[in-house]
Amino acid sequence: MSKRAATPGFADVSLLETLSPEIRPGKPAIGTDGHRARLRARLLAAGPDAIAEHELIEMVLFLALPRRDTKPIARALLAKFGSYASVISASVPELLSVEGLGEAGVAALKIVQASAQRLAKAEVLYRPVLSNWDRLMEYLQAVLAREKVEQFRVLFLDNRNRLLADEQQAQGTVNHTPVYPREIVRRALELHATAIILVHNHPSGDPSPSDDDISMTREIKQAASALSIVLHDHVIVGNGRWLSFRKTGFL
Repeated sequence: MSKRAATPGFADVSLLETLSPEIRPGKPAIGTDGHRARLRARLLAAGPDAIAEHELIEMVLFLALPRRDTKPIARALLAKFGSYASVISASVPELLSVEGLGEAGVAALKIVQASAQRLAKAEVLYRPVLSNWDRLMEYLQAVLAREKVEQFRVLFLDNRNRLLADEQQAQGTVNHTPVYPREIVRRALELHATAIILVHNHPSGDPSPSDDDISMTREIKQAASALSIVLHDHVIVGNGRWLSFRKTGFL
């Protein structure tokens, strides 16, 4: 059997051969440094699917906590929040309550969240959003699906329906956010937007609109129409689900 075929568990053995000797799998190593080297080698050689969720959290925390064993912290985070996505989306106070994490560890996790949101936003910014609807929903899910309180956001579009800006207009409680139609229209005029999409989340996870959601949407549509600004849609984001007012006939 060839040397390549004899190395199990890695999709690209040729990539392993490009790694420095210190992090190649199979090299005897003990302790925390050896564990970290093996995880890095597996990630680089076999890709992210070869890394379990707790291991991925460990690796994020390596950089922030270089002298700590991050495995117990990673397992405690998963036990508390349930999934990798929920860990990086948790609030700062919630994360700080986990023993051993500290501000440096929390900052590392929030950097991952911010990076994921920036990548998702890059897929829709300055592009026609109506023809990239699936990407837009992925972005909105990344930003809003796990928020614990309601956020109301407005997507401002140009005359080609390209995304000019995504701005948070208000933040409220777990089930209510104050919204002011005149402020939304004023901001649209400042950005030279010709159309808008309203977005807010339901922390309950159920994206069904309330009576207040429906009446508020009508008020904003009326205020925008008076100045020739088109309201394309109002999207409510739940946890893993979303609802479009236009597609369900509320708009």
